[in-house]
Amino acid sequence: MKLLFATKNDNKAREIQAMLPPGFQLLSLNDIDFNEEIHETEPTFEGNALLKANRIFQATGIPCFADDSGLAVDALDGAPGVWSARFAGPSKNDLENNKKLLSMLAGTTLRSAHFKTVIAYVDSQQTACFHGEIHGSITHEIHGNQGFGYDPLFMPDGWNRTFAEATKDEKNQVSHRAKAFHQFLTFLNTVKKK
Repeated sequence: MKLLFATKNDNKAREIQAMLPPGFQLLSLNDIDFNEEIHETEPTFEGNALLKANRIFQATGIPCFADDSGLAVDALDGAPGVWSARFAGPSKNDLENNKKLLSMLAGTTLRSAHFKTVIAYVDSQQTACFHGEIHGSITHEIHGNQGFGYDPLFMPDGWNRTFAEATKDEKNQVSHRAKAFHQFLTFLNTVKKK
């Protein structure tokens, strides 16, 4: 079954490809040369995921899924939230985002946070959404060089290291994206049988 992942982020595509079972061909926006910028204008992760999936499906006719993910920090009233990728500005620079977050949390003992992912799926018959979360805390400095985004600052509950210090397989066992994606895979197996 051919699936289009509404992303140009090669890191995300590789993470998802590693979890996809045989029988599914994953395409990204890079594979189909889709260059239209889709502005994430919705106030929620679900709204932005649906916006992207609907737009790409309308343009291509290929069953499509999109995700919107972000980090919610309790001491910042849930920020950066839907602005996670653009927290330090429109360049979407991971290091700058991490530095800004550390700066805003300087002197704060409340470090609890959670990552959230919503995956939205759209085809000619249906629309569905899948949610995943993982709770943890923000470290006081950057640790590790694996992963991307806020991985060097996020330590999952029960761990003694950040996502950026874990292997891709270790992260894929517990991550917010993995949790949402496993729900999505269960759903896809029913779609594939139709």
